[in-house]
Amino acid sequence: MGDKMQDVYLDYQSSKPVDPRVVDAMLPYFSKSFGNPSSLHLVGDEATKVLEESRAKISAFIGADPEEIIFTSGATESNNLALIGFAMRNKRKGNHIIISEVEHISIHNIAKYLQRNGFEISKIPVDQYGRVNPAKLESRINEKTILVSIGYASNEVGTIQPMEKICEIVRDKDIALHTDAVAVQGLLPLDVKRMPVDLMSISSNDIYGPKGLGALYIRKGVGIVPIIIGGGQERGLRSGTENIPSIVGMAEAARISSLEMPEETMRMTEYRDRLIKGVLENIPKSHLNGHPTERLPNNAHFRFESVEGESLILSLKDLRIAASTGSACTSKTLEPSHTLIACGLLHEEAHGSLEFTLGRFSRETDIERVLEVLPGILERLRKISPLK
Repeated sequence: MGDKMQDVYLDYQSSKPVDPRVVDAMLPYFSKSFGNPSSLHLVGDEATKVLEESRAKISAFIGADPEEIIFTSGATESNNLALIGFAMRNKRKGNHIIISEVEHISIHNIAKYLQRNGFEISKIPVDQYGRVNPAKLESRINEKTILVSIGYASNEVGTIQPMEKICEIVRDKDIALHTDAVAVQGLLPLDVKRMPVDLMSISSNDIYGPKGLGALYIRKGVGIVPIIIGGGQERGLRSGTENIPSIVGMAEAARISSLEMPEETMRMTEYRDRLIKGVLENIPKSHLNGHPTERLPNNAHFRFESVEGESLILSLKDLRIAASTGSACTSKTLEPSHTLIACGLLHEEAHGSLEFTLGRFSRETDIERVLEVLPGILERLRKISPLK
C-alpha cells in the first residue's frame, strides 16, 4: 500500500487507496489512448467507445441502464446536480424539500443554498442510533413537496437507513427520492430496480477507484437542469471533457467490487465485530455509536467518557495508527459532529468519539494492535483530562 501509509490504517471512510488493478487499467488512457470523445476522428471514436463501455459497467454495478448514468467530479457534485438540478427544473410543481438531520455536510449546505433561493427545507429528526423514522418522514410531506433526500447510510456512525420503507412512502406520494449511496457502495449490493430511488450519488474513490470522479444515476423520465454550463457533454447535463482515465478506473473498480464484495464484506464484518467486542469489554465507560445491528460492515464508532476525540487521534497517530473523529469533510471545524448531536449526544459526548473504518487491505493484526494500545491510551488521557 506504499511507504506513506500508516502502519495501521483504519480510516477507509475518509479515503481509500486506488486498487493496483485499477491503476493498471487506467495507465493506457493517459498517453496511448488519449482521445477526446467529442472529436469526430478515429482517435475520438475510440475514446467514445471506451467511455460508453465504462458507463455500461458502472450502470451494471447499481442495476441501472447506461443512459441513466452521468459522470461528475465526485459525490459532492453529484449531490449538487441532483438537488439543485431537480429543484430548479421542478420549482413550478412545488418548493418544499425534505432531508434528514444526519445527511452528509454537502447535503446540508446545498439545502441552505436552496433555502436562500426560495425553497423550503424540512429536516427529519432521527432516533438515538441515527435512524430515520419513516412515519416522521411521511408526516412532513405536503402538497408543495417535490423532493426527498436521505443518505442510504451514515458515513459517520454507520447506521443503515430503512430505505425500502422510505422508497415505498415517497413513491406512493409521487415525489422524487434522492439518496447519497457513497457510504454503502462496495459494502452492500445496490440495485435501483429493487430499491427504486430516482436519483443516486456514487463516488469512484469509495470503491478503490481514483479520486475526483463520481456519477449521478438519474432514473429515466426524471427531469433536471445542468448546474455546469458548457459544450453539452453528458447529454447536456454535465459539460466538460470527460475524464477518460478516471472513468476507466471507476469502471474497473466497480467490476472488482461486484466480484469480491461478498467475501470482502464477510471478512470486514468479522473484524468489525471483534473490534467492537474488544473495546466495549475491555475499556470502562465506552459506548458504541450508531445502530447495534443495522450498521455498515466496516464501521466501528465509539464514544468514551471523560476524554476528547482529538487527543485520542493524536495519541494513536504517535503509534502510527490512523483513525478518525468523524467525517473528514467536516474536520476543519471545531464544531461537534452534527450527526452525533442529532442522535441526542451532548457536545462533550460527541467530542469524545472515535471512528474506525475498515477496508479491502485491513488485516487481523490491525485489530489486534488497536485493542492492544487503546486501553492504555484511554487510561492515560483520563488521568489528565479536565472533563472528569
